[in-house]
Amino acid sequence: MEVAFTVLAVLAIVYVIMGVKMVTQGYQYTIERFGKFTAVAPPGLTLIMPFVDRVGRKVNMMEQVLDIPGQEIITKDNAMVAVDGVVFFQVLDAAKAAYEVSDLYRAIMQLSTTNLRTVMGSMDLDETLSKRDEINARLLVVVDAATEAWGVKITRVELKDIRPPADIVNAMTRQMKAEREKRASILESEGARQNDINRAEGQKQSQILEAEGRREAAYRDAEARERSAQAEATATKLVSDAIEGGSAQAINYFIAQKYVEAVALFATSPNAKTILFPVEATQLIGTLGGIGELARDAFRDSPTPAPAPLRRPGPFETPTK
Repeated sequence: MEVAFTVLAVLAIVYVIMGVKMVTQGYQYTIERFGKFTAVAPPGLTLIMPFVDRVGRKVNMMEQVLDIPGQEIITKDNAMVAVDGVVFFQVLDAAKAAYEVSDLYRAIMQLSTTNLRTVMGSMDLDETLSKRDEINARLLVVVDAATEAWGVKITRVELKDIRPPADIVNAMTRQMKAEREKRASILESEGARQNDINRAEGQKQSQILEAEGRREAAYRDAEARERSAQAEATATKLVSDAIEGGSAQAINYFIAQKYVEAVALFATSPNAKTILFPVEATQLIGTLGGIGELARDAFRDSPTPAPAPLRRPGPFETPTK
């Protein structure tokens, strides 16, 4: 009896040990009873019935990355390019990922490869090189919709590299060089054009300012001549009034003043060594005598008249007694 109890105790311990399963964090186990899926064991300690239940699949629930192998794709404009990429996915339903598809990783890789050919085959070479974000977005939508039935969420699809043929690369290099030279020529011509415009604008402003200055100077000159004419007219009027008032010697003063000014011009000439008067000197002396008469008339009505100065005869006059 003791042996039997010992054997039963050992069997019970072995049975319990066989029924205890430890699920690792980040994984989920599927539990099968007689080969049929019954439950999903979460991370931690799980008890099953030995010889009846068993662990079916150990499903990784963490986000995973799958490489898309390099392949050659013919674009819409018949250019051959080599492409490779990566797919990021995460299992959301362990039961579907375990029993809805036989090989999850291979299925995702093949699905991504075929859809990559479809998407890039409908685009030109320039579009495949410049629209990577668009290609990634289209692949993400298509692959995620196809893997939804497998309990998988496609988080990202990225193209790692696109390699055109060598001859196309050389042609693209020459095209880029020509485009840059074209831009440089355009910028240079634009700079020269702007420089000419600025220079012409400066000349225009300079001419406008110069014309404004000439106009202002002409206006000032005209104003000065007008004032000079007005002063001359006023002086002439005063002399005329003096003559009209009975002072006959005023006209002699006026003529003598102009005569003296004219004679002074002869004296100031730099090339004049000998001065010839076109009139007799007695006329000038007589005119100066008229000026003296004007002075005596001016002082005749004063309260204390000054004695008249002695008048000396000129060199061409005979002394009077």
